[in-house]
Amino acid sequence: MNTSLSKQDKIHQFNPNNPAQEDSNIFGLPFNAEESDIVILPVPWEVTVSYQAGTAKGPMAILDASAQVDLLDSDVPDAWKAGIHLLPQSEELADKSIELRDLAIKHIESLHQKIDDNINAYELLSRINQACADMVEYVQQETRYWLNKNKIVGLIGGDHSTPLGFIKSLTEFHDSFGILQIDAHCDLRNAYEGFTYSHASIMYNALKEKQVEKLVQVGIRDYCSEELDYIQNSNGRVVCYFDEQLSSAQFGGTSWDQLCNEIIEQLPAKVYVSFDIDGLNPSLCPNTGTPVPGGLEYYQAIYLLRKLSASGKKIIGFDLNEVAPGADEWDANVGARLLFKLAVFSGLSNAIFTR
Repeated sequence: MNTSLSKQDKIHQFNPNNPAQEDSNIFGLPFNAEESDIVILPVPWEVTVSYQAGTAKGPMAILDASAQVDLLDSDVPDAWKAGIHLLPQSEELADKSIELRDLAIKHIESLHQKIDDNINAYELLSRINQACADMVEYVQQETRYWLNKNKIVGLIGGDHSTPLGFIKSLTEFHDSFGILQIDAHCDLRNAYEGFTYSHASIMYNALKEKQVEKLVQVGIRDYCSEELDYIQNSNGRVVCYFDEQLSSAQFGGTSWDQLCNEIIEQLPAKVYVSFDIDGLNPSLCPNTGTPVPGGLEYYQAIYLLRKLSASGKKIIGFDLNEVAPGADEWDANVGARLLFKLAVFSGLSNAIFTR
């Protein structure tokens, strides 16, 4: 890759029909971070996952699979010209995740086996929670840096605990915003399994930020009574579109278009999109950490995001989490294509290119 060229020179010389070059960035694009309108932070972290692991490998698996994504987009044919850049992955963070994951497994096993060793359990849990707090601070600092440069910022996890620092950094730039969460799970548990920053607690923690005006959840189909109570007692701050209710409405004749309009109407003017890939039908993400039957089909999700981008509301950031590669590239392939569309729709809502 010739780093001496200007962005316009790179656009002129780049052929989007050619195969991706080995030294290219995500989606085979030639742009560095400074000249890209959209930058994406990889966060290879999965310390607190409670079922299947593998999501920490998601960012690099998506990078590899992205080379197969054709760049002619149906919504914005030349969207690639805006520039999308995946920032370098912190290998220190990745190594720390592996180290602490082993300790977290021991902690989780002690809960199930009811091992009575309060002193060691307390020390172990404190160490894990502090390291997770450090991860949150790292993400907050990194995303703040790029937001200060007026970039559209995205994040790839890891597990769903990873974007909390990003949400915190957004509160420094916006007085009020909503979160559109596409997910199989509510993630409204308070310190699930003792982990303050559990993947199952991301929205509970996000709602501690007063700038988060509203949380609208879509596709939820696995939740506990604690979470249902939280929703019902939120005075409308949390609105949940359970997957079963969405399906029943469609079976009864309500169109997906009508449901999308209703979902988007619930959101304020500024929206952060948090996309846990297990919000999709598990046939599209069979290796994700906690797959659940049901969920959105790929083009249902795309339709909702497309309508959001066209609604006049502004997407102020996005994340994609819980992509876990299996024996093949299927999960990462779906994730890479979803990531590209998240970038395109975010760009559209911020008017970095025209329709």
